[in-house]
Amino acid sequence: MTQVPPPPVSSAPAAAPPSAGTSVPSSGRPTWWGIRTVASLEARQRLRSTRWKIALGVWALIVGLVTLGVVTTINAMGGADETAGRVAFGLVLLFVLLLGLLVAPTLSATSINGDRTSGTLAVLQATTLSAWDIVLGKLAAAWLSALAFLAASLPFLVWAFALQGTSVAGAVGGVVAVAFVLLVVCAIALAMSALVARTSGSAVLTYLVVAGLSIGTPIAFGLTSQFVTSGHETVQVYGYEDYDDDVCTWYTNQRWVTHTERTAWMLVPNPFTIVADVGATGAVQRGWSSEDPMTMLSYAVRSALAGGSGEVHECWSEPGGGWRETQHNQPYWPWGVGVYALMGAGSIWFAARRLAIPARKLPKGTRIA
Repeated sequence: MTQVPPPPVSSAPAAAPPSAGTSVPSSGRPTWWGIRTVASLEARQRLRSTRWKIALGVWALIVGLVTLGVVTTINAMGGADETAGRVAFGLVLLFVLLLGLLVAPTLSATSINGDRTSGTLAVLQATTLSAWDIVLGKLAAAWLSALAFLAASLPFLVWAFALQGTSVAGAVGGVVAVAFVLLVVCAIALAMSALVARTSGSAVLTYLVVAGLSIGTPIAFGLTSQFVTSGHETVQVYGYEDYDDDVCTWYTNQRWVTHTERTAWMLVPNPFTIVADVGATGAVQRGWSSEDPMTMLSYAVRSALAGGSGEVHECWSEPGGGWRETQHNQPYWPWGVGVYALMGAGSIWFAARRLAIPARKLPKGTRIA
């Protein structure tokens, strides 16, 4: 009896390659297609929300009222000049930054854990979208929303700029600096949303970080001043050596000196000092003789960076009397921008790691689908 040989084993059919017009994102890497898809989905949800439109209108109303109050006060105190124009623009820009720091965390602090609670995050993770696509898409949508609030403030900033006194470079740089700070805050809020399961917890943590950068840095700088103060140091003083003198002269004196150059780095990552140093471009040489808030704030931080040792000018009858002549003349905002860039990049990386599939560990009570 002849034995029939088994039929040959056929290989599995090869998968058909994607068509030329189809863009398939690579897993684990960000793609323009994926980022755009997630950003458009997030933006459509925000545009359909009535609360977002109401918040935008309230924002414009508040900024408009503040600008009107500043301009009216300036006109009542003697009319607009270059100094008044710088004061108006500086106050309005710093107020816009303050409002932005209050609004930006709400735009992305509930973006990831909110979708995880509702079950929509698992749907996105089940697609060809990578974790980087989801994170960068949500960040882009949150930042665009923050820029919409900033755009609503532009007419009032232009109004204050029209009073003159502020350079074009300072005005444009200040607005760009505010937009950059809002981007980093949105990234930090997104990381908190990926870290904490509850939306309320992520919002609170984000506000704590913002408060630490805005309020905590000057408080820490002030509290540490006693640890960098030393007594009986030799300084060169320009002033009246004796009470009976009527001519200012240089003389040597033993005094207590606070070495602020050792702790002034705490003020560099403050969002208000960064925007002030960028916005005071070309005007910081006026120092305390200028009354606009951005120049004064920038000059104060630069003086702290210069330190407490050196020469002291105490001849009040001459220009610059009462303040140190030595000053840190180099702008410090590049260092602040570098710190913020590291914080933003680290937040994005952390959020992408938390969304990586398969997940190794999830918080207790986290919903998968």
